[in-house]
Amino acid sequence: MKTVLITGTNRGIGLEFVHQFAVDGWRIFACCRNPAGADALNRLASQYPGQIDIHTLDVTQHQHIEQLANTLSDESIDLLINNAGIYPSSHVDAFGETDYAVWQRTFEANTMAPLKIAEALIRQVANSRLKTIVTITSKMGSIADNRGGGSYIYRSSKAAVNSVMKSLSIDLSEKRIIAVLLHPGWVKTDMGGPDALITTAQSVAGMRQVIGNLKFSDSGKFYAFDGQIIPW
Repeated sequence: MKTVLITGTNRGIGLEFVHQFAVDGWRIFACCRNPAGADALNRLASQYPGQIDIHTLDVTQHQHIEQLANTLSDESIDLLINNAGIYPSSHVDAFGETDYAVWQRTFEANTMAPLKIAEALIRQVANSRLKTIVTITSKMGSIADNRGGGSYIYRSSKAAVNSVMKSLSIDLSEKRIIAVLLHPGWVKTDMGGPDALITTAQSVAGMRQVIGNLKFSDSGKFYAFDGQIIPW
């Protein structure tokens, strides 16, 4: 049975990843900050007994990450998906209104956490068959694609994680680990809002198709959910 670890699984894209992987028979380590309040995730786990293990994880707390790695020390992880993240309110993410405390928290979640998680779980990924690390980023982290300005906090956190994961792909190449970045599209979630263009099911299905077709030579690339390459 293939294994996947996903962060931020209490709702939205993360929850849909859990659902789709469960349907396809994967074993899932589903991580979120407050499992007791994750009603939809708990319902999924009850529908797929033995497949979904729920773990408490605040990705901004390094001790949580280290504890998770210790708990899973004897496991292999075919696919690690860094999905958890923060999208700051526009009221604190515009020129002249920047909330620097929010900026720091956003970097902790969006940029630092994916690297810390990869570092903590590298042995489990290296011991697997698929050896794949995926980080959910955003087209808003593309410098070449920035035509709208603003969103200083969010854009910079995603541009930074893009750089982090590009370096990771190079550093882990000797271990034959694939590390890629995925833009999920503009998705109808609490983060994306009701006017977004695609559903979580469409986004996740597209990203899973990209993941399923990855080759080692694709490591370090920045893909959209539909398989298109996004410029840095």
